[in-house]
Amino acid sequence: MAKVPAQLLALQQAFASHFQQAHNMAFQAPGRVNLIGEHTDYNDGFVLPCAINFYTWVLARPNEQQKIRVLALDYQQQDEFELRFPIEPHPVYSWANYVRGVANSLLQQGYALKGGDIAISGNVPKGAGLSSSASLEVALGLCFSHLSGFVLSGRDNALNGQHAENHFVGCHCGIMDQLICALGQQHQALLIDTRSLTSTAVTIPDGLVVLIINSNVQRGLVDSAYNERRQQCEAAAQKLGIRALRDISYLELQQQQYKLSALEAKRARHVVSENDRTEQAAKALQQGDIRLLSRLMAQSHQSMQQDFEITVPAIDCLVQLVSIVIGQQGGVRMTGGGFGGCVVALLPEALVADVTALVKREYPKRTGLVADIFLCEASQGATRL
Repeated sequence: MAKVPAQLLALQQAFASHFQQAHNMAFQAPGRVNLIGEHTDYNDGFVLPCAINFYTWVLARPNEQQKIRVLALDYQQQDEFELRFPIEPHPVYSWANYVRGVANSLLQQGYALKGGDIAISGNVPKGAGLSSSASLEVALGLCFSHLSGFVLSGRDNALNGQHAENHFVGCHCGIMDQLICALGQQHQALLIDTRSLTSTAVTIPDGLVVLIINSNVQRGLVDSAYNERRQQCEAAAQKLGIRALRDISYLELQQQQYKLSALEAKRARHVVSENDRTEQAAKALQQGDIRLLSRLMAQSHQSMQQDFEITVPAIDCLVQLVSIVIGQQGGVRMTGGGFGGCVVALLPEALVADVTALVKREYPKRTGLVADIFLCEASQGATRL
């Protein structure tokens, strides 16, 4: 029997205390880290994420009312709303809009939802670019489907979560985060074609581990330049006469970039080259070519820094520090939406202690910040416990 995490035990006790009876359903969805393929997903491109062993937990029990009652343990807050379409956004709590948004999107598609009592907690770091929001969305999708007695495929659960985030929460994210949180596999990354939503499992070679370093530069995607970058990419695609930036090669882009403003050309150059790098990186991982993977991840970071302009000095500092230790024995780059958040490194387990020591010593000196370091493994997607 696997040991029940202390946080999940605390959630079980809180559910029983708050709702005066025990839960009878439990769901778990992981966070995710993207190894390579940044800002390509909303351009119909390729991404290479893996689910990680940090989770959102949702406990539930049907109630006899046509309403959802929610306890958010991590915030010590609660919400309650009727299951009538359309559901209104919560006037104060941003976390509540993920719950309301997922329910609203299911109702909009014609699913009949039944009332339930729900308690939520998680250990996916929030605001760090590890998809705590997508993890919550897919855990809730599973929860609502089981509460209401209908089947929701992993793919449809992911699409519903994305719809909720785009149209209810107001962040115009692509599909990658929800898809990997729903469909992740143990010990595997997934090469996802975000247009067809097909995916190919890519085994992470033995001896390599995933290290995530949170810069603790906080950023909120809804309020940041994330949506602006998406608009710039869409404008570039329109001027190039294509459906999405996925539909042009690097050579074709060079020949046609006179159609774009200087800024649009930079944004397009990042996306088109990043798509190429992502497909190459999947092959490099499969073949155990870590030197090539190292080069591709370095090029990805440079492209995000110079062409997409989404890194910040603290993130660049972390990438530099990790690179000093790992050289070509692994890869490191910024991961996530940008403007803060995390870097991800794939590296030999034997180098983790040296990386950790250097970051702990030098990062505060250079930035005034303290980084959080997480050693992760690729994990299973959303599931009922």
